[in-house]
Amino acid sequence: MKPYNSQKSKKEEVRTMFDNIAPTYDRLNHIFSLSIDKIWRRRVVRKVRRMKPLRVLDLATGTGDLAIKMAKRMPKARIMGVDLSENMLSVAAEKVRRQGLDDHIALYQGDAESLDLTDGVVDVVTVAFGVRNFGNIDQGLQEIWRVLRSGGHVVVLEFSTPRNFLVRKLYQLYSNHFMKPVGGLVSRDRKAYNYLPDSIVEFSSPEEFLEQLQRAGFEGCYRRSQSFGIAQIYIGKKP
Repeated sequence: MKPYNSQKSKKEEVRTMFDNIAPTYDRLNHIFSLSIDKIWRRRVVRKVRRMKPLRVLDLATGTGDLAIKMAKRMPKARIMGVDLSENMLSVAAEKVRRQGLDDHIALYQGDAESLDLTDGVVDVVTVAFGVRNFGNIDQGLQEIWRVLRSGGHVVVLEFSTPRNFLVRKLYQLYSNHFMKPVGGLVSRDRKAYNYLPDSIVEFSSPEEFLEQLQRAGFEGCYRRSQSFGIAQIYIGKKP
């Protein structure tokens, strides 16, 4: 699935999409999630903090919400945020500056599937709501495995389709009749806010994604369901 279904690759379309919606992304994201996404991110930060990393790579960092939360809770850690979208990174950079975290967070434009990093240089890799937008998920996971040190962890926060019939139906109604029209109207990119909810449905089931992590070489993989299965936190360790 691609946002615009043009002749361009998914990666190119995703970059264009996030460049387009960057000015309204934070506002819409918090409205649509009723700010529950902030709770999920805090849980991710707690898990990462227990790992006591000194070097954290936050892929698909977007507007920097997770990177900023990690920097505040782990002042000794150096956070590197990488994203395809220049406009999303511009929003992130302004937020980092306002928070006075320039010495703790470094932001770079880059491709999660082809990182400009040497092998085994980071302790933890995080990805919040970005894995399903990778052009090639398996390649992205292999790249994460490559840049992690032995004993390092990957922590992924991603949406999933709820198993409970009632929750799933309510979520589908909310997505189709509120998120899509409102997101399209406010962002002025209707296709982006059709793609974002639909890409959740297309994304791997929790069991399938755990298998993908294992195929990439991670061990001890597990997940924690969030808010009746609306999201999942996945964790894996590099041997």
